[in-house]
Formats: sequence, C-alpha cells, structure tokens
Amino acid sequence: MNGDCPTSCPFGNGRSEAYDLPLGQVHRVAPVLSAGTPDRTEVDETKRNLLKLLAIAGVVGAAGGGLVGGTLQYAQPPLVGAKSYPKVQLIDLDGAPLTATKMGTEYNVTTSDLYLFSYPLTNEPNFLLNLAPATSGGPGATQVKGGVGPTGSIVAYSAICQHLGCPAPAISYYPPGTCSKTFGPKNLNFYIHCSCHGSTYDVTNQAANLTGPAVLPLPQVTLLWNDPATGGDDTIYAVGESASPPVNGHFETLAGGYQVPNSVQLQKQSPIILCQFPSA
Repeated sequence: MNGDCPTSCPFGNGRSEAYDLPLGQVHRVAPVLSAGTPDRTEVDETKRNLLKLLAIAGVVGAAGGGLVGGTLQYAQPPLVGAKSYPKVQLIDLDGAPLTATKMGTEYNVTTSDLYLFSYPLTNEPNFLLNLAPATSGGPGATQVKGGVGPTGSIVAYSAICQHLGCPAPAISYYPPGTCSKTFGPKNLNFYIHCSCHGSTYDVTNQAANLTGPAVLPLPQVTLLWNDPATGGDDTIYAVGESASPPVNGHFETLAGGYQVPNSVQLQKQSPIILCQFPSA
C-alpha cells in the first residue's frame, strides 16, 4: 500500500484546507452539507471579534469625547464681565461729550423723559438725573449724597428694580406732581417708582426704600465731574459704584454681562407711569 487513504476511509476525502491555519488563530469550520459537500463559507472569528472591539471602542470613544467635551464646557465657562469698574465718559444725545453745564440747561428735577446709560456692563441700565430745581424756590434737591456738578444735584442709580428685577421703563423716575403722593417729613413728591409691584426709592438719599416690597436700595453709580474751577473740562464720567447691593439679577455688579466701552451715549425713553403704591 502506498499509505493513501481510499475514498471510503471514514476520515473523509483527505485533509481539508480548513485545518491549514496559522498557529493561534481561531477558525470555525462550516458543517458538511448534504451529499457530503462541505459549506465553504467560513468565518474568521478572530477578525470578527477584532472588528467588534474596534466598533465598540469607536462608540465609547465618541461618547466619551462628547462627555468630556461637554464637561469641560461647563467646568470652564467663558469669563464674562469686568475685572474692575472702568472709567467711562458719558455722551449726550447729540453725540457730544456730556457736561454739567448741559445737564443744568437740558435736564432738571421736572424732566419727565428717562435718560439712561449702561454701566459697568451693557445689560445694566442706569438713570441719570439732575435733581436741581427748575425755578428758584421750586421743588428739587442739591448737595445730595453722591451728587456731582456745581450744586451736587447730578446723580445716577440703577434702572433695574431691586424687588424682582423689572427694568426701565417699568421702573421710572416720577417728577414732582406726577402722582398725588408724598413721602417722609420732607413731603418728597419726586422719586423712582416701579409700576410692577409698587417699590419706591428716594432719589435724594442714595435711592433708599420709601415703599416695598423691595427691601434693598438701588445701586448708585459713582460719578466723576471734571470741575472747571480746578482746571477740568466740565465733562462727566462713570467711575464706579458706591457701597450698595449688586444690581438685581447679578451675583455681583461686575459679573453677568459684557463690559461697556470707554464711552456710552445716553438713551431717551418714555416712562411708564402708574400711581399705585402699596398700602402702609
């Protein structure tokens, strides 16, 4: 005999190429079909498992990358706000630098329109008021706390109510005689009043509360007047904020918005007037 196994050998028709595999490679051999014909559709399990692992790694990597990216986004939010109070020049409606002289001739305690400017952030509007009497002996106030100008009558206060944050013009300046209402021993009849819920503020005393429901005063902007008597040019700047609570809706006045540029122009608005005050 020549050692060849005949076709009737129980081991089959010789050695199958399915067994000719590299050492260590897992290989699945398809079953023999009818009539003794083997199914040549063979599956490489090692390659299949490798592809599975790559697919899973890709999904996990993408998800992990998105998760990490999202986490970094919230862990390192963009810095918004101002590092310190900037020195900002106030510009009049006509585009010219605002001066105390122009304030004295254009605006006084009886001015009914609102004149607003943003400071120190673009989303923090403020009232600019000249409380000087319109006529000699008339209502008004001079040498008020934080006031600048020749008579110390020019002041600026936040135009966002300290109760629930209603902004101007819902909160407005009320000139003398706007409503038949007076406050305190001075019979004050000009003030800042919020039509949302009735909070009222004393414009002659650092915007202290006259009526609730607000319990905090309006933040007061610190103004700088370049006095001509000392060589100045009569211009007015916003340079800071007096010791007061932060603007409503901001954890601190310098955070939560974008810093204004080196100069800001006044904006005129019509007030909303509602003579509704909380009962005592």
